[in-house]
Amino acid sequence: MQPTATVLVYSDDANTREQVRLAAGRRPAADVPSVEYLECATLPAVLSALEKGGIDVCVLDGEAVPAGGMGVCRQIKDEIFNCPPVLLLIGRPTDSWLATWSRAEAVVSHPLDPVALTDSLAGLLRQRRQNAA
Repeated sequence: MQPTATVLVYSDDANTREQVRLAAGRRPAADVPSVEYLECATLPAVLSALEKGGIDVCVLDGEAVPAGGMGVCRQIKDEIFNCPPVLLLIGRPTDSWLATWSRAEAVVSHPLDPVALTDSLAGLLRQRRQNAA
């Protein structure tokens, strides 16, 4: 059986979570494991999932309310030991400086470009695999 990676997708908007799943698909690249998605709509659900472990990459919506993905990213980088890499979805390309503040490893802006999202997610999965080895 092939190994799988778990990708946590956080957004209060179910459509955004669906866009991420559909854009990246079950296998973002041939050299990364297939992906299972864990969708979270609230900050407590994100924190609970990360505390349990087993998350390989987080995709956080910077436009989520009431807890935006940038603040969530900063919080989990401070609070979660060996925090998985984060792909941050931002509302405008000019928000990328805020993504730097949040310590996200990758950024993709809305509207979601499937190629950019898939490339970024695959890169973070590779990074996670290398760090685990």
